[in-house]
Amino acid sequence: MQVERIGKYEIRSLLGEGATSAVYLAWDAFHQREVALKQLYPELVSDRDRGRLYRQLMLNEAALAGKLTHPHIAQIYDAVIDDNDAYVVMEFVPGGTLEALVRPDSLPPFERLIEIIFKCSRALDYAFHQGVTHRDIKPANILLCKPDGSDIRISDFGAALQKASETTQIAGIGSPAYMSPQQVREMPLDHRTDIYSLGVVMYQMLTGRLPFEADNNYSLIYRIANDTPQPPIELRPEIPEALDAIVRRAMEKELDRRYQTWAEFSHDLALAFRNRSIALDRKTLPEAEKFQTLRSIAFFREFADAELWEIITLTQWSHLQPGTMIMKEGEAGDHFCFLAEGEARVKKRGKLLNVLSAGECFGEMALFSAGGGIRSASIEAATEVEVITMRARALQRASDTCRMHFYKAFLEVLSTRLSLMSARIANL
Repeated sequence: MQVERIGKYEIRSLLGEGATSAVYLAWDAFHQREVALKQLYPELVSDRDRGRLYRQLMLNEAALAGKLTHPHIAQIYDAVIDDNDAYVVMEFVPGGTLEALVRPDSLPPFERLIEIIFKCSRALDYAFHQGVTHRDIKPANILLCKPDGSDIRISDFGAALQKASETTQIAGIGSPAYMSPQQVREMPLDHRTDIYSLGVVMYQMLTGRLPFEADNNYSLIYRIANDTPQPPIELRPEIPEALDAIVRRAMEKELDRRYQTWAEFSHDLALAFRNRSIALDRKTLPEAEKFQTLRSIAFFREFADAELWEIITLTQWSHLQPGTMIMKEGEAGDHFCFLAEGEARVKKRGKLLNVLSAGECFGEMALFSAGGGIRSASIEAATEVEVITMRARALQRASDTCRMHFYKAFLEVLSTRLSLMSARIANL
């Protein structure tokens, strides 16, 4: 039996079909991995006018191969685009698309929704800082690693705008229902058009419907440009007020009233966890809140977003009561910790040496010492605390860049502590 192939890739199954292309599950024998292969329909490739446009869109996407490296952006591996064929090979993400979570009968819990939108906002902020505006954010272009939406990848950057690249600025591309007022008016665009589109996705995840609906695209475009959508909370009263406010600000028609940066958008999403007490179980702290916590700690200021997501997968997070012994003097230690919330006491032979506050690290000296990793002091929770723990084995599994940032930050901590110690000795 002859195996069907496209180029060097063995086709295993059809994943989906759209208006312009089909997506296949394929096997990359050289790298020994499954991939998703998106192929432009042959009739479009051969079409003199439309073929040129859609080949250009695929070229745009292929041009980003290796440029957008982020844990929540689908990776582009390969592309073949010529007069006879056009396909792009990308990371295979097995959980389907976000379309499964915007139907009225399958809307996700609020905490899951916030986590998905938060991860999208961080990925799009990363793309923005690489000079890329997506321009076609919609549920079909947000892939789920698992059907429950616990992790996502943003895909299909074919319509993207790239700084210093006029060839990508193709008019009339995108999905009208998710376009910003500036996009439907064909005005100059920046990252705030993506903020609007992600707001539409969030609106749909909250309510199970689009903010604007019409019988045809002309009426739809008019409504986007001129009408005000019904607030989500009026359609579904149980929506937390904080989420209703976030959606309405993200979808403001006027640019100066919309979120100006992705950081503002992400910040409000993270606050929604705390202010509305959506995450009630502290044992399952949402990843979005973990990310914001790490980003707020000075130790991690030079870590890239991708490295912070990596750290989340490598660490344990614990909520402990006052009086809990976090580390004990004289015991062996194979881990170090950060205090995310609360205060802890440092004691040696029962004598109070110091009080640690949120953002401080401890336990690293035993881990890196030549004396076998014996703790020289005890650490006890003075209040309710949130403790982030990383073990030596986990640090060794981290990427080279992530480890380098750890070692550099630890040197800064050590230098600061030595300076403080010298100052105290000088004042004796």
